[in-house]
Amino acid sequence: MLATIVPAVLFILWCVCWPEIVKGRVLVADIPWMPSFDLSLRFRLDGLSLLFGLIVTGIGTLVCIYSAAYLSGHRHCGRYFFYLLAFMLSMLGLVTADNLLLLFLFWEATTIFSYLLISFDHESPTARENGRQSLLITAAGGLALLLGILLLKGAGYSYVISSWTDLSEPVSGHPLYPYILGAILLGAMTKSAQIPFHFWLPNAMSAPTPISAFLHAATMVKAGIYLLMRCHPLLGDSHLWTVSLATIGGITAVWGAAQAIGPRDLKRVLAYTTMMALGILTLFLAGRSTAALTAAVTFLLVHALYKAALFLAVGSIDHQAGSRNLNEISGLRRTMPLTALAVGAAALSMSGFPLFFGFIGKEIMYAGALAEELIPLLAASTALVANSLMTAVAAVLAIGPFTGPFKAIRQQVVEAPWTMWLGPLLLGGLGILFGLIPGWVSRALVEPAVNAFHPNGEEVRLALFHGFNLPLVLSMLTLSFGIGAYLLRDRLHRVLIAPLTGLPFGAEKGYYGSLNRFMKGSGTLTEALQNGSLHFYLAVIIGALIVAVGWPLTGGVLGWVDFSSPLPDPAVLALLVFIAAAALVVVTARKRLAAIGGLGGIGGGVALLFLSYGAPDIALTQLMVETLTIIFVSLAMLRLPAIERSRLRPPRRRLGDGLLSLAAGTLLALLLMGIGRVSLDRSLTAFFEANSYLAAHGRNIVNVILVDFRSFDTLGEIIVVVLAAWAAVTLIRKPMEP
Repeated sequence: MLATIVPAVLFILWCVCWPEIVKGRVLVADIPWMPSFDLSLRFRLDGLSLLFGLIVTGIGTLVCIYSAAYLSGHRHCGRYFFYLLAFMLSMLGLVTADNLLLLFLFWEATTIFSYLLISFDHESPTARENGRQSLLITAAGGLALLLGILLLKGAGYSYVISSWTDLSEPVSGHPLYPYILGAILLGAMTKSAQIPFHFWLPNAMSAPTPISAFLHAATMVKAGIYLLMRCHPLLGDSHLWTVSLATIGGITAVWGAAQAIGPRDLKRVLAYTTMMALGILTLFLAGRSTAALTAAVTFLLVHALYKAALFLAVGSIDHQAGSRNLNEISGLRRTMPLTALAVGAAALSMSGFPLFFGFIGKEIMYAGALAEELIPLLAASTALVANSLMTAVAAVLAIGPFTGPFKAIRQQVVEAPWTMWLGPLLLGGLGILFGLIPGWVSRALVEPAVNAFHPNGEEVRLALFHGFNLPLVLSMLTLSFGIGAYLLRDRLHRVLIAPLTGLPFGAEKGYYGSLNRFMKGSGTLTEALQNGSLHFYLAVIIGALIVAVGWPLTGGVLGWVDFSSPLPDPAVLALLVFIAAAALVVVTARKRLAAIGGLGGIGGGVALLFLSYGAPDIALTQLMVETLTIIFVSLAMLRLPAIERSRLRPPRRRLGDGLLSLAAGTLLALLLMGIGRVSLDRSLTAFFEANSYLAAHGRNIVNVILVDFRSFDTLGEIIVVVLAAWAAVTLIRKPMEP
């Protein structure tokens, strides 16, 4: 129960800030980091982040209370609460971040901690696989989101989210807009389980039930919806936005609602209803009217309340009765009356029954659909079909486990402890209470949230009864069609859903097929690249360097290289000839001793070059390092067995090595000749000249830089050299194996 303190305190803090946010105030905390790059630790609490924060901390508090009894005695209980609280804090950081890169940081944190929570039962192969599946899909979407963020910055727009509501020029007119939109939508779709990335969501039911309640109702899957809401002022003024979200959301809503009819596992049923809700939210975020966006925000709150209540109640049923399969439980209303009451209230709100908050949510949903200019028929018909199927599913949840003769895995079934029925009953009761006070809900929660990302000054008004109008008619049709779908649920499943399960293709099958091909391809590539040949590794590195550096220079390399520079004096020319001759000895030598001597000649010649150009300290360093290197190479190579002539590299490969070396040397020479023509920035030189003696009391500027200004860097270099020498001595002293 101690873990409950953190979300409870955060919920109280959010409630303290609540009145100020309702009055229109925005709370901002800004810690500059790199202002020139538009980077700062900037957090912002407005109406939308307030709503999400209340949902996260409120439901999080109830989930922590519930988990104390649900996982009582579990040997990994401490780890569970650590993951849960870390995930909760990540979600709060996400919804309050006002810098897009900061939001992305928390976005990836939710991905990691959701993976740890889904695969919490790490001894189960199914849990591990489902956790990995969610991680791969959502992490891939996160990479797409990062690409969209960088493209947005490249298009000249700010990382600061709050600046998007008053743009002078819309992003939709920029050539990069389709790519920005596509990348951000991929991030939102993978996170919020939109088709074709939906399959990870039902599989995530391997997580403990309170985790499922928290992920589905309050946090993980709502992160994508939050992102779409925040991006609405920036990206939502185009037909491409409207068509994309309406199509994706509509298909996801209908598919999820239809899939929810068939399963007998209550958690899986709830998972598919979450898909339906996420699809509906995406569908209405495609709109531009205040009514459509109000419908999205209202249904967000409606769904959070009833879905958390239902998940927690299903966990209580499983915990007390020993099963959550509808084929194995029934008649629990007498033994678990409080749980039955909570499920009944949540299911009635889910079905949109009058006087419940869900009824207000469905009516404003139809009003928002009909208010749209581009997609009124699509949105209204999709909502009607999906809501009707949801009514049928709500009846399955409310009737199946609690009516009929008593049946359960355990013979003795009693009501769950108060810590387990408190959350479902309270959330179900809020569904009733909010339905009776819609005016307060609209003023205190919905209107501030809508105005946070759609500030057009229109009044947001929720009411239990708006008169006899078309939305009311559609709400009544939803209940009627839902009752019919419930009565025909088995036939609907056989006709509509069952035939699709045997198809040879599908999103999940495509995922596993792509994953297998990726693993085989990466294995083949790894075998080709990681073949154990140091010579091959070096050739790849040098070749990649030549291509990466040389390709950009091919267009105008002769234009910036100065070939008219005077030749060096004869002594330097003689040294260059000597170095070239030593290099030729190295590559043509048949004996190791001759090759080692050639290497020493190269190092000594370079040291003399440094000395001839007035750098005695560098020359001395070069000479010492070269001497040490020659000693190590000699000790190593002279102890190796003699090279058989048959093991020498064939002439063709040696020719290739020579060409590669010549290309690398030519590239380096051209770069150095080009750098010689660039005017140097002497600001650092002037700084060190002015401060070396005064600040560090040293007349040798190079020494002062190494010892004072770069002391930690030099210390690191010393450590590296010591470790390298230690490793070399260990290898030399190791006896050769026979």
